[in-house]
Amino acid sequence: MNASGLSTRGRVIVLVAAVALLAAAGTVYILRARAVAPSPAAVPRNGAQAVPRQTTLPRGELVMVGAGASADSGMVVAVPPGGEGRPVSTGLRCKRFYAAAGTGVCLRVGATLTVGSEAIVLDERLREVRRVALAGIPSRARVSASGRMVAWTFFVSGDSYLSVGFSTRAGILDTRTGTLVKSLEDFTLEKDGRIHSPIDLNYWGVTFASDDNRFYATVSTSGRTYLVQGDFAKRRMRVLRENAECPSLSPDGTRVVYKKRVGGESDPWRLYRLDLASGRETKLAEDANVDDQAAWLDDRTVMYSKLRGDSSDVWTVPADGSGRPQVLMRDAFSPAST
Repeated sequence: MNASGLSTRGRVIVLVAAVALLAAAGTVYILRARAVAPSPAAVPRNGAQAVPRQTTLPRGELVMVGAGASADSGMVVAVPPGGEGRPVSTGLRCKRFYAAAGTGVCLRVGATLTVGSEAIVLDERLREVRRVALAGIPSRARVSASGRMVAWTFFVSGDSYLSVGFSTRAGILDTRTGTLVKSLEDFTLEKDGRIHSPIDLNYWGVTFASDDNRFYATVSTSGRTYLVQGDFAKRRMRVLRENAECPSLSPDGTRVVYKKRVGGESDPWRLYRLDLASGRETKLAEDANVDDQAAWLDDRTVMYSKLRGDSSDVWTVPADGSGRPQVLMRDAFSPAST
């Protein structure tokens, strides 16, 4: 075969190799894009969230966010009652999630520097109904028992309640009227019978009463924390007691569970229950540090997450101070009973 023939064959071989190389590179690019791309439920389509057709917000079950090295890490999963059975993924990725009565709220951090954090309100089929642009790192999320009121807390500086000079911002959305309050700092605060308006107010950890108007939250000022009761319609709050953070109101509206600072710097918080009528406080049978806003599994039991190495687990404990803690779900956090 002459030199010209060899040259032609060489060019063909080079061309085939180049095509193969480009195809392989394209395949790697697609696989990597799939690995980092948001899940289908997180991608808006025509103004609504596209979700797997079989995915709905479960009723009478539990929802949590996966943690640690599990395949569901960062994904909202539905868990059968009692935590028994295999979790079912919703395809929705959130830093915090909560749901009640067919309404869900997903707190997320933007995928790029130009896309900030956001609270995404979802309907019972996990379709987006409203998106609120926010700033900071997601910390707490709540939905009222009726599904009407939605609340969130974001760190706007620092990333922990133990951080020096941390700052939080808590907001509330009335999904029925569309009324949005991006910061509870816009409300009037009453303390010791007088209007209290220092410049260092921080609010976090909202929980709602059954009337969708009254709520409870934490406020910090001058290095101290307080439990406050709020009136959404009147835009007013009043201090109830000191040293109570991240409250969670019981389904019957008579008790509040919160974390109370009683330990050292490395493990400061323990769970307590407050009877709203009598003012009597009871320590729950959880002796470990709990840096979470507890949720009520039912009228007798609360659930919360505790760190475990690079992961966290969801635990339960009786709300009356009896019993002992029990693991509800490994590698999970942000539990909600729907």
